[in-house]
Amino acid sequence: MRTLTFVVGTGRSGSTALSGILNTHPDVLSLNELLSSVQSRSFPDGLVDGAEFWRLLADPNPLFDRMIRNGVPMPEFLYHRRPGRFSAETTGIPALSLMVLPHLTDDPDGLYDDLEKQVRTWPRRTAGDHYAALFDLLGGRFGRTAVVERSGYSLHRVPLLRTVFPHARFVHLFRDGPDCALSMSRHTGYRVIFLLREILAHSGAERVEDLSEEQVRALPPELSPLLSDRFDPALVLERALPTEGFGALWSELVAQGVAHLDEVPAAQRTTLSYENLLDDPRAELTRLAEFIEVEPLPQWLDTGVERLDCSRRGAAARLPAAQRTSLEKACAPGTRVLADGRA
Repeated sequence: MRTLTFVVGTGRSGSTALSGILNTHPDVLSLNELLSSVQSRSFPDGLVDGAEFWRLLADPNPLFDRMIRNGVPMPEFLYHRRPGRFSAETTGIPALSLMVLPHLTDDPDGLYDDLEKQVRTWPRRTAGDHYAALFDLLGGRFGRTAVVERSGYSLHRVPLLRTVFPHARFVHLFRDGPDCALSMSRHTGYRVIFLLREILAHSGAERVEDLSEEQVRALPPELSPLLSDRFDPALVLERALPTEGFGALWSELVAQGVAHLDEVPAAQRTTLSYENLLDDPRAELTRLAEFIEVEPLPQWLDTGVERLDCSRRGAAARLPAAQRTSLEKACAPGTRVLADGRA
């Protein structure tokens, strides 16, 4: 039986590098950004048949397509770098194809077609059972014995994942708060998240999908265009956003996520500090391998060491003093949560 592990965190914590490292292990099926791709829409209640489940995986993510069309793609997007038959401009890029399949194969369209043929024929069952079957299908195809899903900005999904996958394990990957928040402030995806949160704060809506036309019309002119099919990329790339705002976001996500993880049985969770991973990669990767029940192979450990970039550490310390102090203050609540040993 394959083990199932979710690596969860705020994002911008070395998680993309970790997915790459895991993908080089011959026994690990590395599902890169699956949760980010399908989002919570793909965990419906009740029973669905194979065709319905496939649509949940294959329907494009409207926000991600819109970001590509408007010149603000996230660096994690893989498919459009080596385009196949799908396009954000025309067909839309299937959710599964944008980041998950290109991480596994150089022929994402071929794998997409093979999966579609099989998944569409599956019987009615719960979404959790469909995902378990999908993991088995991909694990068998690639000869992998352990499944590890890793998505950035995923801590808030822990309760949902525990409900759908009660036996899953969780790894909380975290990073020094000011460094992480500074990285968020420079990342296209997190800048969009920050602006969407501003839109919700202005409107009072809980979800962007719930906004009425009246609420959209009432938004400030620097925000409302982001909800249009076309917008000026400068609205995302050039607008001055406060780094301390990203510090507050990091603290909020950490506090919320740690509270969720506290509810997970101790045997099903562990932590991984990005700084510890840089300091002693062999020891930390060995511990991670043992947790997900694969062998810490020497060649794999060598590959992991080569893939880690220590130059990304300490970026916040190089900020001007006033900006650094403000950022550290915003990160203090989350830093305290981690320091309490509750991470």
